This record gives sequence, structure tokens and C-alpha cells, in this order.
Amino acid sequence: MNKATPSLFAPFAHTTFRNIWFASIASNLGTNIQNVGAAWMMTSISNSESMVALVQASTTLPVMLFALVAGAIADSFDRRRVILAAQGFMFAVSVALALAAVAGVITPWMLLAFTFLIGSGNALNNPSWQAAVGDMVPRSDVPGAVTVNSVGFNITRSVGPAVGGTIVAIGGAAAAFVVNALSYLGLLTVVFRWKFVPPENPLPREKMTTAIGAGLRYVFMSPNILKVLLRAFLFGLATVSALALLPLVARDVIAGGPQTFGIMLGAFGIGAIGGAFANARLRAALSNEAIIRAAFLVFGASAVVMSLSTSLIIDCLALFFAGACWVMALSLFNTVVQLTTPRWVVGRALSLYQTAAFGGMAGGSWLWGYVAENLTITHAFLAAAGVAAFGAAVGFVFKMPAFESLNLDPLNRFRTPEPALGLVARSGPIVVETRFVIAAEDTQEFLRLMVERRRIRLRDGARKWALMRDIEEPDVWFETYHAPTWVDYVRHNQRRTQADADNFDRLRELHREDGMPRVRRMIERQAIPPRDTIFNRPYDAHHHHH
Repeated sequence: MNKATPSLFAPFAHTTFRNIWFASIASNLGTNIQNVGAAWMMTSISNSESMVALVQASTTLPVMLFALVAGAIADSFDRRRVILAAQGFMFAVSVALALAAVAGVITPWMLLAFTFLIGSGNALNNPSWQAAVGDMVPRSDVPGAVTVNSVGFNITRSVGPAVGGTIVAIGGAAAAFVVNALSYLGLLTVVFRWKFVPPENPLPREKMTTAIGAGLRYVFMSPNILKVLLRAFLFGLATVSALALLPLVARDVIAGGPQTFGIMLGAFGIGAIGGAFANARLRAALSNEAIIRAAFLVFGASAVVMSLSTSLIIDCLALFFAGACWVMALSLFNTVVQLTTPRWVVGRALSLYQTAAFGGMAGGSWLWGYVAENLTITHAFLAAAGVAAFGAAVGFVFKMPAFESLNLDPLNRFRTPEPALGLVARSGPIVVETRFVIAAEDTQEFLRLMVERRRIRLRDGARKWALMRDIEEPDVWFETYHAPTWVDYVRHNQRRTQADADNFDRLRELHREDGMPRVRRMIERQAIPPRDTIFNRPYDAHHHHH
């Protein structure tokens, strides 16, 4: 495991990655400064605790709402163009926000609308940006690149708020918004100059709805990813309390100004950097489940401390540990999803993970703000600590998956069969039947393998999967499934990964005839004249097929 530690700087050998990394640091710095401005501005234009906590919700809600669409876009379109479009949109909104602030016309709901729009640009940007890491560096450098991105993100998260607090203290929130608008220019330039060659795909692009459906189906058929989603949701719900309630703690508990708020956010960010650097060592020493469980529990302890403390120093210590847990858990979730998902669906899988984590954060921002307003800030932190304890306990039932070294590269065994019929891409439905001959003593093993095979088939997009046994020759079995069109059938087979090959190989060993199990590919045809279907009950229609 020790050879993993020095490779932290390996991704910087790649020029594109390096340039984009530095430019995104500047852009993130701007975003953090803008967040401080928005959160602090809300404490000055609104007296409601809920409104202040909703600023955090308005930045996280868009990720929950749009991540899935953004993930499908990341897998289907040119990632460079997607990133450009998203950054351009955020730049435009930031300029508008800065102008409105300078003119002094901002109301609480208008401020939420602006932060929501900037959050939406971010939501579109993220899956493409994270999936593009794999386009900028070779696979061996991906874990390092993910960590370095996370380190960069957290350096800005620790320095940004303190800088932001200072800017707000000197020039007011409007100054912070102007700085943010300027921070996009570098990244827009670098991404514009990136020579990205999208991978060749002989197949036409999937429709958005199909792409989203395929992503959902893949994830819901992958028990490992589902466990990550559940824990990420609970983690977001509990830990966002620290960020959502912080302006209130700074203003009411410690009676400070924007700089106090900036310093507290800085403590959280410095903890986050510490967490990112401790990451590699911890992963070498502990299981994924142990790290996540510790992150929940240590965060819970921090929340309890913050619920009782009235001292800036003690709060900053608690926030330091909260920040470390935040980064360790979120980057671990992200890496598990990246490494347990094949490339064709990684953008969608990451976006579902983000939907879960940010859904928890958006819900938590509203919930803890509501509790703080109707009870006290102390109650809100204690409740969040309770959720964190529950999140740790869930691990006894749903354990985090280990990094199995699954090989998720495409299997590439599938050769598109040359059809004798003149099929076009949208011809269908296609019915595929595979014939197996299985000895009686292998039946149990065969059925066990077929359960796994069904999951692989459905996960990769097959419909109406069925397994049948011949009544006259009980050794003969047929596996059938449908694909809506010919191109869907080809796509389904190109999705098979090296890790699935094991199942297919074992089935082949059980097959008792020479050669491969025989596969027949058929196209479904209705033999009824179309106008007659009106008079036939659907039941009769089946009998008229033959």
C-alpha cells in the first residue's frame, strides 16, 4: 500500500490536468468567497433562522434535482463542451448577482434564487468534471487525481471563507460577488483551449430518457452502489448541520461578525485538508466500513460539542474534526462509486451518489434551520448528532463495499453478428434465446449462476428475462430476453465487463455439448393484420400469432 502515497503528485505530470486544476482552484476560491457573502448577507437582510439555513439548501438542492440529468449528459455528450456551457452560465449569473448587490436591490428570496441558479450551474458541471478526470489522466492515476481534486477543493474551502470574511468585512457582500464573477475567467480560458478528443462510439447516442433509465437500472441492480447511496444520504443529512447553522452560531452564540464566520469556516476547511492528507494512510490501515463509521461518530461528537460550547476556540476545534470527517467520508464514497462502476455509466452512477448526498444536505439544511427556529440551535445540533450515530449503526446491516479489484474494462468478446435480414438500428423487438445442456447434478449450481446472470442482464438493459426448462428433455434449458431494438441489443452486449466474464465462463463449463451454448437471435413479428386487433380481445390475439 505504501507505493500509493507518493503518487499524489503524479497527475500533475499531465499538462491539461495541471492547468485545469489551478484554474479550478481560482474558480472555487471565488465560489467560496461568494458563499460567505451570500450567507452573511442573509443574516443582515433577514431575521429568520430558517432563511439563513436555506442559503445552504439553495446551493445543495440543485445538485439533488439535476445531478441525474447532468450525469446522463456527462456520459452522452462532449464533456469539454458541457463544462464550458456550465461555467459560462455560472459566470453570467454571478455577474448579474454582483450588479444587483452593487445596486442594493436584493431581497431574501431573490438572494436564494441567485444562489440556486449558481448551484444549478455547478450541478451540471460536476459529473462532467469528475468523469473528465478519467479523460485527462490514465486509469492508474485516477485515484490520485480524485484525491488531488479533493485536496484542491478543500484548500479553497479553508482559505476561501477566511478571505471571504475579510472581503465582506471591508467591502460588504457586493465586493465578494464581484470577486466571484472575475474568478470564472481563468477556468473558461483553460477549458476552452483543452484539446479533448471524445472516444469513438460506432453507435448512435442514447436518448436522454433511455440514458437516465439505463443509469437508474444499473445502479438499482448493483447492491454495492445502493449501500453507498444510503450511507451518503445519512451523512449529508447529519453533517450539513455544521455548515447550515454556522452563520447563526457566529452571529448569535459567539456574537461575532463576518470575519468570525470566515474563521470558523476556515477551521472546517483546514480539517478537510488534514482529512484529505490522512486519507491514503487510513485506507491502507482500515477497512472502508471502519473509516465511514468513524467519520459518522467523530462528526456526532463534534456536533455535541458545538451544541454546548459558547467559545470560538472550542467551536473551531470541533469544526476542524467535522471537516476532516466530511472529506474522508465523501471522497471515500466517491472513489468506491468510481472504482465499482464501468466507464459507460460512471457519470450517471456518480450523479446518483451526488443526488443522495446532496439530497441529504438540502433536506438537512431545511430541517436543522426549522429546529433552530422553533426550538434552539442546541437542539438542532443534538438532533444532528443523533442522526450521525444512527448513520454509524446502519453499517452493521449495510456494510460499505471494499475496493474489490474488479476489472470493469469492457469485455470486448462480443462480435456484432451479421444479420441476414436487412436490419436497421431501430428494428425490433429482438428476442435472444440461449440453449444450455446441463447435467442433473449441476442443476443447483446452474440455477445459482443464472440468478447472477439475470442481475447482469437486467442491469445492462435487457427486458423480460426468463429461464425455461424443456419438459421432454430436462437437461435442456433456454435463457431468453428481449431488447427493444437491434441497436439496444448491441449496446447491451458491449456493456458486459471483465468482472462479469467469470459468471459466463462458469456457465460455459457446465454446458455439456461441444462448442458454445447455441444462441438464436430473432425479431418479433405480429401476424395479425393491424385493423383486426380492434375486434380481438388481447387474449385471442395471442392465439392468432401462429
